[in-house]
Amino acid sequence: MHERTSATGSREPDAPVLEVTDLAVEFMTRSGPIRVVEEVAFRVRPGEIVGLVGESGSGKTVTMMSVLRLVPPPGRITAGRIIVDGTDVRSLSRDGMRGLRGSAVALIPPDATAALNPVVKVGDQVMEGVRSHRPQVSEAEARTLALEMFRRVGLPRPEQRLRRYPHELSGGMQQRVLIASALQMAPRLILADEPTTALDVTIQAQILRLLLAVRDEFGTAILFVTHDLAAVAEICDRVLVMYSGRLVESAPVADLFGQPLHPYTRALMASIPPLSADPPDRLQTVAGAPPEPGSWPEGCRFAPRCDLRTQLGGPDVCTTSQPPLVEVRPGHHAACHFATSEAGVRAATDLAATVEEAEAVVLPESVQPGGAA
Repeated sequence: MHERTSATGSREPDAPVLEVTDLAVEFMTRSGPIRVVEEVAFRVRPGEIVGLVGESGSGKTVTMMSVLRLVPPPGRITAGRIIVDGTDVRSLSRDGMRGLRGSAVALIPPDATAALNPVVKVGDQVMEGVRSHRPQVSEAEARTLALEMFRRVGLPRPEQRLRRYPHELSGGMQQRVLIASALQMAPRLILADEPTTALDVTIQAQILRLLLAVRDEFGTAILFVTHDLAAVAEICDRVLVMYSGRLVESAPVADLFGQPLHPYTRALMASIPPLSADPPDRLQTVAGAPPEPGSWPEGCRFAPRCDLRTQLGGPDVCTTSQPPLVEVRPGHHAACHFATSEAGVRAATDLAATVEEAEAVVLPESVQPGGAA
């Protein structure tokens, strides 16, 4: 895969900020290496918010941490290319990687309480980040920049917040501090790892609006890792669905919610609690459990849990052949042997109608089934 450059050698404005190709990650165990992510490939363009969704253990966070080359030992990247803003991450030295983190790419971790140092004032923590990347900046200049970032992320009385310790701030304010810290070096790419998980629904909505504002003001690309499909519908332009270490579906958000092609995606959407006045006695769930890494079946990894396979009488191809991720419709990819079969299309249509009728996901008007992207 080639970098896109103009005639003068500079990168084109629409070139992907993040380009991942054939990524594979494995962890060494006493019984040998176990692969947890394989053949993952996607792009994130400037100003684009891409959602990466799936159950716990699907490989979302490992994929994201690979971009930062922070897969914890004994894990290691074994294959693939990761290009961030034109730079091959895997080719960088340790010092080069440190320079890339926080400048070209920044992380918003899921738990602000764990991410912030409890004995250091939040303003000092943001200032430390600035000066670690730009040692020529004076303390006064770093303080001015931190104060400006606090204003931009909507922290009330920012001058006072600079002097507060983390425990003196609410959860929502702590999360805004993390976002301010991520923005301090104007990164081209932000990796947001479950940034609303520990927050109540009101604060979650505020943080989602803030991420949209960051994208609109700075043109920042965002990889949004989450299990919350409603949040994905609210802010994302495209969606990547992971299952057992592989991408199983990739589509613009309107297409994914309008007609999901993979049975796993349909099962995830059907399991969202409905908001109807007469809720069901039992919530729908995705039957069974994902296979453990190292024990993946030979064929489709979702086959043991797949309703569509059951409807079709359990065809052998599902258990003997792993479906590739292919483009089924323009811009819409799926890894299912029967994504375009009559039964598959009927299941997708039925689910879209059910979601719309039960209001299982409160979708913005722009991503209602059949709406514009």
